[in-house]
Amino acid sequence: MIKACIFDLDGVIVDTARYHFVAWKKLANALGFDFDEAFNEKLKGVSRIESLNLILEKGGVTLTESEKEQWAARKNDWYLEYIEKMTEDEILPGVAAFLQSCRAEGIKIGLGSASKNAPMILERIGLMEYFDVIIDGNKTSRSKPDPEVFLLGAQALSCEPRECVVFEDAEKGIEAALAGGFFAVGVGTKEQLPEAHLVISGFENIDLTQFIQTLRNI
Repeated sequence: MIKACIFDLDGVIVDTARYHFVAWKKLANALGFDFDEAFNEKLKGVSRIESLNLILEKGGVTLTESEKEQWAARKNDWYLEYIEKMTEDEILPGVAAFLQSCRAEGIKIGLGSASKNAPMILERIGLMEYFDVIIDGNKTSRSKPDPEVFLLGAQALSCEPRECVVFEDAEKGIEAALAGGFFAVGVGTKEQLPEAHLVISGFENIDLTQFIQTLRNI
């Protein structure tokens, strides 16, 4: 029986990935190198410091731990400048209606994201009221594909992993959901997320009852 849905944030509820990309690119340029959107795909679902390490490796730049913290904070300041201007218009199509359906059916709702700015984003776009639990980068010590973020979410929702559906747009997120024993639903394409139990292109026109029945048949 499905008792809860746990959502990733970036690329699932809102598309803030482009803001991360612009901010990380600005950091790379300041350090004397560049990277493209193809490389940026590697940063999806990854913590801030781990993302920085990948970028520094890409650019062949070595920093002390103190310098890394300073640059990560600077990147976050740039990112915050962008997301502070976010509105409900940036909610991805169908998401709000799906959350409303979950609430109406008594299905608990959680967020499982590496972002440390998740509460701010949910407030900006007017969706905070729908979430029973928020597990973000401030509450975890391990990054996806470790299942920690989703396991903490299930625990906070008083549900077993097998009673929860995880929605993810990143391969590492799907790996984390599977490792934790959750139903893993990819938001994207089957080519991008081949290991997911089920893949949807988005939340538009998703009937919750039919969706749950489909999961039961997997």
